[in-house]
Amino acid sequence: MTTKAPWSDGRLCYGGDWNPEQWPPEVWREDVALMRAAGVNLVTVGVFAWSRLEPEPGRHTFDWLDRVLDLLHANGIRAALATPTASPPPWFSLRHPDALPVTADGVRLTHGSRDTYCAAAPAYRDAARSIAEVLAARYAHHPALALWHVHNEYGTTCHCPHTEAAFRRWLTGRYGDLDALNDAWVTSFWSQHYSDWAQVGTPHATQYLANPGQLLDFRRFWSDTLLSAYTEQRDLLRAANPSVPVTTNYVLGDWVPVDHARWAREVDVVAIDHYPSAVGSDAQEQTAFAADVARGWARHGAGRPAPWLLAESAPNQIHVAGRMHTKEPGRMTRHSLAHVARGSAGVMFFQWRAPAGGAERFHSAVVSHAGADTRVFREATDLGAALGRLAGTAPGRVEAGVAIAYDAASGWALRHPGMPRAGLDHPGEAAAAHRALWHAGVTADVVPPGAPLDGCRLLVLPALYLASDATVDWVRRHVHAGGHLLVTWLSGVADEHARIRLGGYPGAYRDLLGVRVEEFHPLADDEHVPLTGGGTGRIWSETVHPAGAETISAYAGGVLDGRPAITRHRIGDACAWYVSTRPDDDTYRRLLTEAAGLAGVTPTCPGAPEGVEAVRRHDGLLYLLNHTDRPQRVPVTGLDLLTGATADGSLTVPPGGVAVVREEPS
Repeated sequence: MTTKAPWSDGRLCYGGDWNPEQWPPEVWREDVALMRAAGVNLVTVGVFAWSRLEPEPGRHTFDWLDRVLDLLHANGIRAALATPTASPPPWFSLRHPDALPVTADGVRLTHGSRDTYCAAAPAYRDAARSIAEVLAARYAHHPALALWHVHNEYGTTCHCPHTEAAFRRWLTGRYGDLDALNDAWVTSFWSQHYSDWAQVGTPHATQYLANPGQLLDFRRFWSDTLLSAYTEQRDLLRAANPSVPVTTNYVLGDWVPVDHARWAREVDVVAIDHYPSAVGSDAQEQTAFAADVARGWARHGAGRPAPWLLAESAPNQIHVAGRMHTKEPGRMTRHSLAHVARGSAGVMFFQWRAPAGGAERFHSAVVSHAGADTRVFREATDLGAALGRLAGTAPGRVEAGVAIAYDAASGWALRHPGMPRAGLDHPGEAAAAHRALWHAGVTADVVPPGAPLDGCRLLVLPALYLASDATVDWVRRHVHAGGHLLVTWLSGVADEHARIRLGGYPGAYRDLLGVRVEEFHPLADDEHVPLTGGGTGRIWSETVHPAGAETISAYAGGVLDGRPAITRHRIGDACAWYVSTRPDDDTYRRLLTEAAGLAGVTPTCPGAPEGVEAVRRHDGLLYLLNHTDRPQRVPVTGLDLLTGATADGSLTVPPGGVAVVREEPS
C-alpha cells in the first residue's frame, strides 16, 4: 500500500503528546500559541481519552475533540489522532470483569490504572473496534489529520480463560496436531506429554521451572494476538481514508512480548518510544542503539524501506533507578538530533504540558508546572528552530558497513530461569557490541535475522541464542558471498523451539567458525578472567577446541589456562571470529575495530575527537554531536546547516553542541 507521509510538506515532524482533555479551553489556546512559538507542527491527541470520548456505553461526546482539531488546523498544526484503547473507561471494566487481566499467579487485576484489559477477551476487542470505527467515521477526512496512532505501547499480557482458549487455537494453527507440539516442547521431559488439547494451558506460576518451549511460544502468541488487535483497528481506519498512514508506538524492552521486527510489516511508520535508563555516556549510547534498532525495523520489516519516527521521548528528564535525573542544558537537543541523524522523520516528546494530577504528574514535559518561562521551553524552542533549518532534508539512509543481528525471540528464550547463568541478555549483548563500535566511531545497522545485508561487510551475532534453519542459511549466504562474521558465546545453541542443537556448541555455526565448544564455564557477577591478548573477560567462558580456527587470545590462569578465548577462521577472503567470553569494553572496542577493519570498514569520521559522535548519510549530510564539555575541532569541508558557518577543512563544534554539515566532495 502506498500512503501519504505525514511529513510530506518537507518538514521534519516536531511536537509530542498533547492532552487537552485534562485542561479547560483557555489552556488549549495558550498551548497552541506556545506550540507555534516553539515550531511544533505535529501533536498526538486522544491517547488516553476514552472515558471523555465515550463516558457511557454507546454515548459519544466529540464536541471537545472537534474544537481541538479545528484549533490545530487553524494554526497550521497537524494531528496524530489516537485510538484510546490502551485505557478502557471504568464502565467497561465494571460491565466486563472477565476482560480484566489475570496474572500468572491467577490474580485478576482491577481497574485504577492504564492497560486494564485482556486483548484476548472478545468484549474488549469489540469495544476497541467500536471506538476506532466511530473515530474513523467522524475524523478520517478532517484537514488536521496527518496520522492515525492506534492504541499505546502494546505489551499487556494475561492468563485468563479467554487467553487459555486463544492460546490453544494459536498452538493448533502453529503445530497442527499434538504430536508436533509435544516434539517442539520436548514434553517427554518431566512427564509433560499432552494427550488432549484441553490439557494445554498458559504458563501459570508453577512449583519449579516452567517448560521453556511453552514460555517461548506464549510470548510469540501474545505478539501475534496484540498484532491482530492492532490490525483490526488499522483496517477500519484505512478503509475510511486510505491516504492517511496508520501506526502504533513501540515500547522498547526485553520484557515486552512483541516482536517489533515482525510488526514493522504491518505499520506505515515505525514509531518508537525511547527513554534512556542511564546518565552520562550510557544515555548517548542507548540513544544511538535505539535509533539504529528502529531504522533496521523500518528498513527491512516490510521488505522495503519505510519511514520511522521517534514518537515519544522525555524533553528534560532521564528516569534512572529510584529517581528522575534532570537533563543538562543541550542534552535535549543532542539526544533529539541523534535520532534524526540516524533516520528519524522528526522528534516527538511525551508530553507537551505536565498534568496537575494523576500518576505521571511529575513526568517530563515541554511546558512544566512552572509554565513556559523556563530553560526547558526555551531549549525546546531552539530545537524547533534547528529542525526548521533542516527542512527539506528528508530522512536519509545511514552509511553503515557493520550489521548487528537482533532477535526478540532469542531475548525471550534467554530469560528462562533454567539457563546456566542468571541475567543472560541478548538485547544487552547486542547493545554491548553496538556500544563498542559506537566508541570506535563505526556506525552499525541493527537488523532482524533474515534481513537483506546489502552493503554489510561484517555481520555480528551477539548471543543470538536461537537459530532456525532459515537463520543459519542467512548467515551462511553472507559468509559464502565474502562477508565477514563475528559470533559471540551462546549464539546458535538452540533451534527456534529452544531445543539444543547437538554435537557441541555453537551448534549451528561450528563449521563456519572452525571451533567446537565442549563445556560452559559461567562466571560470577564480580568475576573476571585475564586474556593473553590483553584485557579480561566476564559473564561467561568456555572450553573451546579449535577445528581449523587460529587462536587470537587465550584464557590466562584457572581451569581454562591456555585454551582459546577468541578465535579467527579464514573462509576464502573472509574471516569468521568466535568470542567465547564478554571482553571488557576497551578490549571489545579494539576487537571489533580490528574485525571491522579487516572487513574494510573504517570509522565514519576518522579525525573526530573522542566524545564526538559522527553519523554520515547517503544524502550528503554529516551529523556531528559533541558530547563533551569542551569545543571540539572536526576535520570536514562543507556548510553547517544549523549555523550557516562554512567549514573549509575543519569545523569547531561547541561544548554539548551539534553541527549538521552538508559535505563538499573531497
